[in-house]
Amino acid sequence: MKFENILEEIDGFGPFQIVILVLLCTPRIVLPCHFLLNNFIAAVPPHHCDVSTLDDGGLFSNLTYQQRLTVSVPLREDGDPQSCEMFAEPQFQLLSNSSDSSTERPTLQCPSGWVYDNSTFTSTLATEWDLVCGRKSLTKTTGTIFFFGVMMGAIAFGFLCDKYGRKNTLLASYIMAIVFGFSSAFANSYVLFAVLRFLTGFGLTGISINSIVLSIEWVDTGHRSFIGVIGSLAWSVGNMLLAGFAFLVNDWRTLIMTVTAPLLLAVLTWRWIPESARWLLANGKVERAQFYLDKCAKFNKRQKLSDKLKLETLSNIEMLEKQDRNYTYLDLIKTPRMRQLTLLTGIVWYGVASTYYGISLNISGFGLNMYLTHFIYAAIEVPAKLMIYCFLNIIGRRKCQAGTLLLTGICIAINIFIPKGQWHVRAVVAILGKGLSEASFTTIFLYTTELYPTVVRQNGLGYTSFMSRLGVSVAPLILLLEDVWIPLPQIIICSVATVSGLVALLLPETQNVRLPETIDDIEKPRKKDTSSNSVETSGVFPESKTTTDPQQQ
Repeated sequence: MKFENILEEIDGFGPFQIVILVLLCTPRIVLPCHFLLNNFIAAVPPHHCDVSTLDDGGLFSNLTYQQRLTVSVPLREDGDPQSCEMFAEPQFQLLSNSSDSSTERPTLQCPSGWVYDNSTFTSTLATEWDLVCGRKSLTKTTGTIFFFGVMMGAIAFGFLCDKYGRKNTLLASYIMAIVFGFSSAFANSYVLFAVLRFLTGFGLTGISINSIVLSIEWVDTGHRSFIGVIGSLAWSVGNMLLAGFAFLVNDWRTLIMTVTAPLLLAVLTWRWIPESARWLLANGKVERAQFYLDKCAKFNKRQKLSDKLKLETLSNIEMLEKQDRNYTYLDLIKTPRMRQLTLLTGIVWYGVASTYYGISLNISGFGLNMYLTHFIYAAIEVPAKLMIYCFLNIIGRRKCQAGTLLLTGICIAINIFIPKGQWHVRAVVAILGKGLSEASFTTIFLYTTELYPTVVRQNGLGYTSFMSRLGVSVAPLILLLEDVWIPLPQIIICSVATVSGLVALLLPETQNVRLPETIDDIEKPRKKDTSSNSVETSGVFPESKTTTDPQQQ
């Protein structure tokens, strides 16, 4: 593997790499805006049965709207009107005795629709298609459908990126997300909207798994964690911006267009994004790789690659890639160590995603409005990312991954035993748990790109992204088990976090280890960069029978 030597000569972390990071920030800001969009567009505002059409022999014409509401709709315990029921017959006696109990009077489902409180939202999916009461679950179903599209996209783009390159599939992702994103804002039926959201999620996945790999593959070993963590801050920025966009834009159609619009800028800047030289070399496209490497050297004010190094690289690539073969998902399980790597990373990704979204969907608010609550939850992620960046280079990837998951499980376990009345203590522990779960998510993105070889890296990320979205989809179902036993969801999420944290300890350490280029690099020992001139080798998975003396290299 000589690509690190090439990066050393042309500068593996210079202005060229910073520009790539900046160009990929805009589309990555869009991701959380769509992934968490349902928090706002699917919100269900306060509502009650529509009583404006009722007229009992002209008596209603002499009543104010509030009086009509009093005699027509029963009250809840908190004094607000019932959302889904109204009296079978008007109860005029309530005008003189409003404190009279109305719980035993016969009621019926709203016959004439609902009236919604528009003080917070001008319109949402619920108000647009009356997705309330018996149809309330359909608002959450749109989120499930969206993530199902994300799952399918993870499989498709994992294959397409490795076959046709990162840059071309990135453009395809941009176009799909723009077309279907804007189209969903003009949907005139629930079914059409659900289909378009599925396709939007499908397109956004290409941006999600492609942008991180493209930025990582252009930097040297020592700066991979910096690029990975700082680049992921775009998610936190987009998450915070979503709260601002939703606060300023109260109509769901306009909000969808608002959060999709930045991708238009991403399309305009796409032409300046370079193709991955690693991918080009791994696929035998040496001349094209040479073009981008020379461009990188010029931008970083370094000399172009020497002919000797270029010929050496070409020779190594031709030796490693003699046959012109296409790699598929089957290559992830064909060989023993790749099979082990695939199994372990799948378990960890499922655990990370299920834990993160399980906590996010189950943390009680701070008693603030939903916009400020969302902003605070997003802001918590920033110190978590910066913290994990420091620890990644101190204690390594494996310990960070396992440690954050195990500590997350501990936080969940603690909250199980803290009484409900101590809400301030529970809130602090929950926020700490959410920060740790975000740190585990940040780590796993970087960790996975370093574990899989270049020739199947996108396939590997596609598979792990699928496992992640599977965890996301299952998280809401786990929370429904609260009806069976209140602590059960927390016990399950705690167990998932703990098990996946222990599984992470079985993965190899990748700190300062050269990125694997081929599957053979996984099956055989790979080299580790050191500050001295000597180089030591370490197997991808620890071997108990073989040890290597650094001085023998």
